[in-house]
Amino acid sequence: MGNDDHRRRKTPCGFCMAVFKWIPVLFITAVIAWSYYAYVVELCIRNSQNRISMIFMLLFYHLFLTLFMWSYWRTIMTSVGRIPDQWRIPDEEVSRLFRADSPDTQKRILNNFARDLPVTNRTMNGSVRFCEKCKIIKPDRAHHCSVCSCCVLKMDHHCPWVNNCVNFYNYKYFVLFLGYALVYCLYVAFTSLHDFVEFWKGQLNASGMGRFHILFLFFIAIMFAISLVSLFGYHIYLVLVNRTTLESFRAPIFRVGGPDKNGYNLGRYANFCEVFGDDWQYWFLPVFSSFGDGKTFPIRHMEEDTESLLGYHSDTRIELEEDFLPEPRFQDSIP
Repeated sequence: MGNDDHRRRKTPCGFCMAVFKWIPVLFITAVIAWSYYAYVVELCIRNSQNRISMIFMLLFYHLFLTLFMWSYWRTIMTSVGRIPDQWRIPDEEVSRLFRADSPDTQKRILNNFARDLPVTNRTMNGSVRFCEKCKIIKPDRAHHCSVCSCCVLKMDHHCPWVNNCVNFYNYKYFVLFLGYALVYCLYVAFTSLHDFVEFWKGQLNASGMGRFHILFLFFIAIMFAISLVSLFGYHIYLVLVNRTTLESFRAPIFRVGGPDKNGYNLGRYANFCEVFGDDWQYWFLPVFSSFGDGKTFPIRHMEEDTESLLGYHSDTRIELEEDFLPEPRFQDSIP
């Protein structure tokens, strides 16, 4: 969180806004808690006639629920990270920047300050990207989030349902959260379908409110599954083309090559590994295994801008082949 955010929280209005932001998370948590009661108690324990099938239903249910909730809370609780001080412009330079009499002068000041920083992204006028609120040079793919009040590394979007920015450090968790949420909903809908049909035939053994818990459980599971299919599919597509949601709407501008939505596209497998890592054992677990440091990224035009790749990672081995695919040999962890 940025300093502005901390200052806002000290005021009564800021505190109310901070509490208000948690309402979507509390809503999702309440729905999951209710679905747990409806599925475990009403559908399985009170309504199931076959104990063996009930045991298997509960076993897989708790497996999917655990992976779903683990991914969800890691997405919520993972910090957006902190941009190092070397990216911050000193106050005297900021004053000189704001006093500059022309855009060209501002451009020269920024480019001069960033000459030793590994940045390849530029603004429309060819200047280094600068955040006036954070007073920093923006690393590649970083953007300022007005909700978090700070610049976020590889920002995808701010998601109110997790009360956090989807960014470099939690993007893998977010994609897994969407995937496991979809699996959870489909599993609940599939295993409650028989009882749903029995309800409409008037043959459901459950009585009282239990019958309506099962009915609404099926409807809500289907409703959430339908909404998750498109969202999960869209983010899988973004992973495979190595593009953020912001970059899909506005192409990043490179020092060499200009605007290019496919500037970070290294090939589907390499793109997948950049987010999920190259060790398949961690692909489907919400543990950090993404490549890099969130500030520098390999780009497609390597032969034209090799200089920007030198600081990507000390253990990176990149082969400048025809398709410019990097060897998946990165191992990194959250600082």
